[in-house]
Amino acid sequence: MRVGSFVLAAQFPGQGQGEALHRAVRTAEVTEEAGLDAVWLAEHHFVPYGTCPSAITLAALLLGRTRRLRVGTAVSVLPTAHPVALGEQAALLHVTSGGRFSLGVGRGGPWVDLEVFGTGLAAYETGFPESLDLLVRWLREPSVSACGDRFGFREVAVVPRPAEALTDAPGPEVVVACTSPASVRLAAERGLPMLLGMHVGDEEKAEMIALWRRSARAAGHPAEAIRDAAHVSAGVCQIADRRADAEETLLKAMPGWLKQGLDAHVTVDGRSRRMRDPLAYTELLCGLHPVGTPRLCADRLAATFERTGISRFALLVEGSGDLAATEETVRRLGAEVLPHLR
Repeated sequence: MRVGSFVLAAQFPGQGQGEALHRAVRTAEVTEEAGLDAVWLAEHHFVPYGTCPSAITLAALLLGRTRRLRVGTAVSVLPTAHPVALGEQAALLHVTSGGRFSLGVGRGGPWVDLEVFGTGLAAYETGFPESLDLLVRWLREPSVSACGDRFGFREVAVVPRPAEALTDAPGPEVVVACTSPASVRLAAERGLPMLLGMHVGDEEKAEMIALWRRSARAAGHPAEAIRDAAHVSAGVCQIADRRADAEETLLKAMPGWLKQGLDAHVTVDGRSRRMRDPLAYTELLCGLHPVGTPRLCADRLAATFERTGISRFALLVEGSGDLAATEETVRRLGAEVLPHLR
């Protein structure tokens, strides 16, 4: 199994944005020091839920500061970006990092971001498949043209070409965040692995994996590729000597952050929205994920692997809102949990 950290650069009540970003960078550095496999970076606009507006920009910084760690976006939001511009950035990071970059992409939400960036609601509601296909073509072909509903341009050369990297990988892997059967089928038809959210448990994730495999088979993908697809499970992690202490840490800090962050989301068209109860959501996450002693954390990760077949994990480690506590959890993940899994 490959275990990594999941970093939102969350701004907790009473904290500044610079403090949140400093914690994010330091968390990634400690992730490498602790021997974990990857760091996954979230992207949000105009809300304290996450203060990183460009996951791929932060990925570039962290690839420069690390030597071994895989750095991925979780996720870059396609409806607010031009897929060619994002593809160029991903190719650049793939080539210059020696293949250590993973591009996670997602559909995002119907937020005011679509208005600010001028892409419009259609980019969110119907445009994701076209954007994803154009992005993947850019990362796999030497030249690309487009003639679609949203994008149309003459053939142009791909520079830099991902295949020019000094690595066996033909280009950066593309991972698709999936939250619905439609997005699962979309990823499967294209043979792309999924990133599954921390709001669902093992049973639902197993069902999504089964649907992905059925859809991938129907699309004609080879059995070996289907079997070896490296899906990613997002979760929360907090480590303490007693399970009650780990849960208490999150129950004290996360509800305030969740309420402040989720309440700040504004829809682009004024539609009504339902946000989770912050305390109940924190309790749910503590029950689903590796929150507790190192032994419990290892058992929960192993159980998810056994139930779903997922072998990669992106664990939110900043739920305490405190840099020292975050660093401690990351270091204990490396020293006290990974040995049980390997």
